[in-house]
Amino acid sequence: MKQITLAALLASSALPVAALEVVPVSNNVFAIVGDLSQRSPSNLGNNATFGVIVTDEGVVLIDAGAGWKAAEALDDVIDTITDQPVRFVINSGGQDHRWLGNEYWQAQGAQVIASAAAVSDHQARGSMQLTGLGVLVGEEGLEGTSPAYADVEFDSEYALTVGGVELAISHVAQAHTPGDSFVWMPSEGVVFAGDIVYIERILGIGDQSHSGTWIEVFEAMAALEPEVVVPGHGNPVTLEKAVEDTYSYLTNLRAQMGAYIDDGGDIIGSVEVDQAAWSYLVNFEGLARRNAQQVYSEMEWE
Repeated sequence: MKQITLAALLASSALPVAALEVVPVSNNVFAIVGDLSQRSPSNLGNNATFGVIVTDEGVVLIDAGAGWKAAEALDDVIDTITDQPVRFVINSGGQDHRWLGNEYWQAQGAQVIASAAAVSDHQARGSMQLTGLGVLVGEEGLEGTSPAYADVEFDSEYALTVGGVELAISHVAQAHTPGDSFVWMPSEGVVFAGDIVYIERILGIGDQSHSGTWIEVFEAMAALEPEVVVPGHGNPVTLEKAVEDTYSYLTNLRAQMGAYIDDGGDIIGSVEVDQAAWSYLVNFEGLARRNAQQVYSEMEWE
């Protein structure tokens, strides 16, 4: 980071708008940090962290928001940062708040970019996500939302240059979702990790995830040695903190589960595997046991 520490930036005042906070990250780089809690009518499904890069030729937005109104809320926040329009939107993965706002941004003239694996995931799970969102944010909160897919797809790597700012988008393998990507901004030493990194709240391992390849994706991201990691949930942090809240959790859970399986343990008892070292994370009680059973299911036949 240039001329200012991460701690100093995080100590600066954040601006709350529609359950979202603007956190400066580096020169013309910001995180928009949403709730750590569940999707709700008040947050419109934007219970995640989004990235904003301001250039002379417009804004690059990392992740679209969880629908038309959710994208509008993000747009309102971006208006407090800059007068520049959003020119590009990068879908970092397959969760609803990463992509269901695509149609809004396309209507504003923005181009949407995503990995081909993410687009396949959007197509496969979009209807289910809309149904779930309707329950959580209400029909009014979801008004105007319909699935819209990326204008540009890539397999593993995509280079984007906007206003002299160079970005490298990488899809390595399945992590929290099949198409997760991270966005590297080498000029500022910042990586936008999407759901590859969870901070302050426990990560979720679901049917759409794979904890083993998630570790490989994290390692590829960490190999860049970023000065700042903008996570998919929570505030921007150092790589060391990202390791603590995400990587160490995943590696520890898989190591313990491997030993448990080797000792003849079954899926019912897998929920008792010790995860207490991460009990400080929000949603620990609700997700830790489910994570354990999912990892057991992954590893049983490995």
